[in-house]
Amino acid sequence: MQIHVVQEGQTIYGIAQAYATTPDEIIEANALPNPDALVVGQALVIPIVGRFYYVQQGDSLWSIARRFNTTPQRLVEINQLNVNQPLQIGLRLYIPPQPKYDAEINAYIEPRGNEVSPQLEQSARNTAPYLTYLAPFNFQILRDGSLKEPPLDTLPQIAEQNEVTLMMVLTNLEDDAFSDELGRIILTDMTVQNKLLDNIVATARKYNFKDIHFDLEYLRPVDKEAYNTFLRKARDRFKQEGWLISTALAPKTSADQEGKWYEAHDYRAHGEIVDFVIIMTYEWGYSGGPPMAVSPIGPVREVLEYALTEMPSNKIMMGQNLYGYDWTLPFTPGGEYAKAISPQAAITLASDNNVAIQYDTQAQAPHFDYVDDQGKSHKVWFEDARSIQAKFDLLKELNLRGISYWKLGLPFPQNWLLIYDNFNVVKNPTQRILRRYF
Repeated sequence: MQIHVVQEGQTIYGIAQAYATTPDEIIEANALPNPDALVVGQALVIPIVGRFYYVQQGDSLWSIARRFNTTPQRLVEINQLNVNQPLQIGLRLYIPPQPKYDAEINAYIEPRGNEVSPQLEQSARNTAPYLTYLAPFNFQILRDGSLKEPPLDTLPQIAEQNEVTLMMVLTNLEDDAFSDELGRIILTDMTVQNKLLDNIVATARKYNFKDIHFDLEYLRPVDKEAYNTFLRKARDRFKQEGWLISTALAPKTSADQEGKWYEAHDYRAHGEIVDFVIIMTYEWGYSGGPPMAVSPIGPVREVLEYALTEMPSNKIMMGQNLYGYDWTLPFTPGGEYAKAISPQAAITLASDNNVAIQYDTQAQAPHFDYVDDQGKSHKVWFEDARSIQAKFDLLKELNLRGISYWKLGLPFPQNWLLIYDNFNVVKNPTQRILRRYF
């Protein structure tokens, strides 16, 4: 597919004509909230086979072919080029579709209250064809080893109908915060631990969970080895059932990184023990912090490249946010929290305030500023087709297992189109042979 960035004066009709498609196809593909008032800087996914590329300074047939995983000969043939003449800057080349990459895709889903809302259920139905795993968040571990279950409603049926593996997410959350004391009890009290494992097995059998996923955070550094030992014990128990085991890891850049979010997460041990890890490569920009990209590509790359020194690439899933934030300025530490915002809502907000969307090429993320009705200044960082494609390119470059999204419920239709364009989504991961890893 083609990613097109709206320029001053462009309309949906003119863009459609330029790519030999129709306005309705572009509107439907992007679920456009503003087809008659496009925002300058807005990224659109154009549903065409292959894509177009405009020749830039320094380009050659060889460099363009390498970038798009094709050959110079193929570019010459398709574009009817004269190999004896240099490429002209600005020349539009058609790039044929690239081979798709086998990837596993996970999405967390967080029901609130006593049931899965109709909106969340529909989000699960819409995205299940693009998923390997669906991860209801969360089964809270209690201090006696029992479990507090989230509402599941039709989620197991949606997963089964779409060949999606249910991921059972277990946490040490208490009162909406991760508890180091609960973590200590789970990891060091054998009576509680054995009861916990019995309860996990019984619950997973009941709902047909096939991956058991531990998201134990804010653990005491002294409990690192106890966590590793617990995971080995859990792995051996779950393998008897034919299940996968996975963990969520804080985004570290070194083995000795300090802080309770990091020190008990042993990348090397997890890489040896579990089937795969989800590294939470997001929240650099967060609701209580200063305005910045939520998952800037540089820090994401740094974390993943460190992870590759500790574990095989086929055990690493990149974490990715499906949201952005709207900050009220000036930012004051401890002051007003930023509001989470979907990519679709961000575009509508920019359109309503008649402001252009900017793109930070270093962070690989879109952003804009506006002033609200009360005269307060705002800064918005969010995700679009360009920022997601940059993450997909990084995933393929590093030969990772896949990508994991936090979380369903905030509309971002372009993301799922680009998954289809980039990846063969793996289904039934417990049964497949990972041929590309050998």
